[in-house]
Amino acid sequence: MTEKTVVAAFDFDVTITTKDTFVPFLYWVFGRKTVYKTFLKLLPEAIKVVCKLSDRDIFKEKIIAALFTNQPIKPLKVMGAGYASSFTPLIRLKARERIKWHKEQGHRLIMVSASLNLYLEKAAKDLGFDDLLCTELEEHEELFTGHLNAKNCRCQGKVDKLQELLGDLSKYELYAYGDSEGDKQMLAIASHPNFRVFE
Repeated sequence: MTEKTVVAAFDFDVTITTKDTFVPFLYWVFGRKTVYKTFLKLLPEAIKVVCKLSDRDIFKEKIIAALFTNQPIKPLKVMGAGYASSFTPLIRLKARERIKWHKEQGHRLIMVSASLNLYLEKAAKDLGFDDLLCTELEEHEELFTGHLNAKNCRCQGKVDKLQELLGDLSKYELYAYGDSEGDKQMLAIASHPNFRVFE
């Protein structure tokens, strides 16, 4: 019987890092004052999320539309790479050790995150990942449109992206690492689910 290829899929925020990186990235790029004003304008939508009349994905899309529409791509990618360089103190030692172990075993490492490609591209490369699946901003003529390329890479979206990359997931021995409800579906399909193991 042929051995299955081993894949290790890691969530990023709070699984590999000690805290969320999305909102701090917005501060990094746009400044706290602008971000606070944006959140204030979107307060009615946030209340809908709390009351379960809307969901986090819709709220996130509205934040991205408000901040990123018609923003130039190149300078924001430079800022994203600079932001990723600040992650070193946030990386959990146990997560780094586990990533290293998978690498030494020859396993395929995939980062699967709802955070943005603007900074995760560098973060994934720096940590030694083979592939990155994440939330991506739509681009048009050197500008961001304010839309996502596809749906938010969260919940079932993580499984969908893994399937798009790998095909039939039953052909793989899958390790999955996550910390939240957004990782529930990915953990459910894993041969080796690992929930909050680095905390």
